[in-house]
Amino acid sequence: MPTFSGGGRERTGKPHEQRAMAESFGIDAARYDRTRPRYPEALVARIAAEAPGPDVLDVGTGTGIAARQLRGAGCRVLGVEPDPRMAEAARRSGIEAEVAVFEEWDPEDRVFDAVVAGQAWHWIDPVAGARKAARALRPGGLLAPFWNVFAFPDGLGEDIADICQRALPDAPFDFRGVVATGLDTDPPFLTTVADGIREAGGFGATETWRYDWEWTYSRDAWLDQMPTQGAFTRLPPEKLAGILRDVGTAIDAGGGDFTMRYATLAVTARRDGTA
Repeated sequence: MPTFSGGGRERTGKPHEQRAMAESFGIDAARYDRTRPRYPEALVARIAAEAPGPDVLDVGTGTGIAARQLRGAGCRVLGVEPDPRMAEAARRSGIEAEVAVFEEWDPEDRVFDAVVAGQAWHWIDPVAGARKAARALRPGGLLAPFWNVFAFPDGLGEDIADICQRALPDAPFDFRGVVATGLDTDPPFLTTVADGIREAGGFGATETWRYDWEWTYSRDAWLDQMPTQGAFTRLPPEKLAGILRDVGTAIDAGGGDFTMRYATLAVTARRDGTA
């Protein structure tokens, strides 16, 4: 399950305990918004269709990537985002966003038809987050955190993992292990999320949705996105430049572009009760 943004295979600790990394993405919010992949329209349409109404809470809304897609599907979206720089970027794109760590956020008397989280739920305590979602959802409402995970073409992924491992031997990510996992096995964090929902209570059975797709990156496009991933957001500029130089060389050796295989995975559950 390749992702260097915090939902992958960590050597130590749990992603939701790595607050500095979780709140580092606003360092270059414009790059994040420009380069991060979007989500399959089929997933967005399914969330809009299966929620009992149009009111959606987007947890860890970031710059509003998923929120704008949901708005395009007819939803009314409120974002919650711990990084004020990211929240401001979301507001500039027309998404209402409140600055808060989700576990501490107060929904007050507001209720929602769906609570979603695009590429963010791993930064949230899986039990406390599910309990807060249950509080924010109306009966019958849908909880649907989701992630884009990816797999490089054979050979390139191993080369990039080796580059990162050599440059960052003490990183919290096992780069080689992440690349070796591939997309054929469900990533362990899906079990963590589902277990958290069950332990929190207030929800029916969990279900996993999956959407497979591909995207072709030029060398420059991938190097533009790479600094937005959690393993790299806080690196000194000279360290990051060296990694990007070597990764660029590896991509050039394979022809200068490559096709990435993606799977978008969602763990869903419905709030107990009748809407």
